Amino acid sequence: ASSDDYSFVISNESQTGPGLHGEPGFVASYRPDFLNMPAAQVSGSPFSTFAEAERACNAFLGRLIIKG
Repeated sequence: ASSDDYSFVISNESQTGPGLHGEPGFVASYRPDFLNMPAAQVSGSPFSTFAEAERACNAFLGRLIIKG
């Protein structure tokens, strides 16, 4: 997802299998579209549900826009 010059990604992480490996759960990350830098993890990751990770992304976006 992308909003207000920031891109957010939610990934499912597991200890085994394809994809990301680590503590099981949904990992949320963001990256400013206007800077050429790697993504940073949203505080609280991993989350136990996708909806929880989505709420965290929306709350974090609100902070980024205010603090800008």
